[in-house]
Amino acid sequence: MAIPIVLDQSSRQSLQSQIFDQLRQLILGGKLKPGAPIPASRVLADQLSISRNTVLLVYDRLIAEGYLQSRRAIGTYVNLELPETSLAAARRIATSSPVTTEMVNRPLIPFIGQTPSERKIRHLDFDFFPDRLDPDLFPHKIWLRYINKVSTATNTQFSEYCDPCGLLNLREMIADHLGMARGISVSSDQVIITAGSQEGLNLAARLLVKDGTLVATENPCYQGAALLFESYYAKLVPVPVDEAGLDVEKLPESGITLLYVTPSHQYPLGFTLSIERRMKLLEWARRCGAYIIEDDYDSDFQYHGSPLTALMGLDDYGSVMYLGTFSKSMGAGLRIGYLVVPRVLIHAARSAKALLNSGHAWLDQAAMAEFIRSGAYGNHLRRMRHLYSKRRDCLIEALHHHFGSVRLSGLESGLHLAWHLPDDFPDAHRLQELALQHGVGIYSIDSSTAYDYGRSSYSERTLILGFSSVNEYQIRAGIQRIADALAGQPVDSSLSSKTVMGS
Repeated sequence: MAIPIVLDQSSRQSLQSQIFDQLRQLILGGKLKPGAPIPASRVLADQLSISRNTVLLVYDRLIAEGYLQSRRAIGTYVNLELPETSLAAARRIATSSPVTTEMVNRPLIPFIGQTPSERKIRHLDFDFFPDRLDPDLFPHKIWLRYINKVSTATNTQFSEYCDPCGLLNLREMIADHLGMARGISVSSDQVIITAGSQEGLNLAARLLVKDGTLVATENPCYQGAALLFESYYAKLVPVPVDEAGLDVEKLPESGITLLYVTPSHQYPLGFTLSIERRMKLLEWARRCGAYIIEDDYDSDFQYHGSPLTALMGLDDYGSVMYLGTFSKSMGAGLRIGYLVVPRVLIHAARSAKALLNSGHAWLDQAAMAEFIRSGAYGNHLRRMRHLYSKRRDCLIEALHHHFGSVRLSGLESGLHLAWHLPDDFPDAHRLQELALQHGVGIYSIDSSTAYDYGRSSYSERTLILGFSSVNEYQIRAGIQRIADALAGQPVDSSLSSKTVMGS
């Protein structure tokens, strides 16, 4: 029996692949029915005038994938049960009887969390949204090199579960990095790899927060943290901030279980917690028996001098959990963050992480570890600091040029700054709307990713401007457009983010 197979010798597809595809289609199309015999490999090879080995390889693949079966001393046949049958479930036919409107009696869902507000996607010529990175700055070529290197170095990691706390190599690299960059002396067993900082917050809350737990946060603070603690039925206690960071004197003297703070670059106002307040805060935690979550979300970008030692690096009482992420230095899409816990919490944190998930995909972790070990991460950070420093300086210069002596905060580090509006300006919400009408995105505190309790002195007269995803030409053009709109002058709409060249 001749099988209708036609080979194209000029095709870029191999002969083996052509034969496989055509035989598979003959089987699936019913032309070769289940149980039907298939010509011997020598017979088909003679028919097609090709090597018998080529046909044998095709038959082996069809057998391995379940399309054919071989019977010793009898021959090769189309399998009675094709692989597609086991992969597709039979569809249920809906009944024609009317569906009752009576609700099933189920208990109320105890979860009360709400999703952090999502930024509306709109076309803007110039967008100063905070926390966004320039996608062109990701080190694609180097990253792919390390992905290829680690993926070919082992053949077992793809099929095995990882340590729920993360790849040991990466945890060791992070511990070493924190010792040098943040003055934190920890061991790898204190480091837990998370899917970004948000999972780290979840893990800390799982350990310490229950219904009615008092959790203090800065006011304003990071929205993702406040909403997370609320989802655990915590009672939030807002603590004001000023130019020296969290006002430690306003912390309650008892009852607080957990304090969430961003001391290096307060989110969203950018203030740095002074060394005096850092020491007072640690003493407060010791007296109250409270734990502190130190969120160091963008500490890799310090533009002048050396950064202050992290709270955890100053902590002698085991009160601080340190939260870090590669989302700001590499990219949020990698979903790699880490939580560093005091030694007393290691066992509980490891158990909680194992219950939360069985660990994260090892490939990106292994690549990140190699990226740090090789020195490529340090080179990448230096490049980013230099570039972001120029963009920050450009933004400051543009604001001063168009609006005179502006009051700004958050200039020493990070990827955004806060603009505190003078009394003769519209309030933050009105100026934000005016800018949006002219194709420029600037953001009030409650329209960014911040949580504003509504009692902050900064609520109505502060704008947040990110500079990490806009180049210098876009920064100048965007600020000029805001100035023209405020002055009632027609704006130059011919210049947009699509028409300017990158810096």
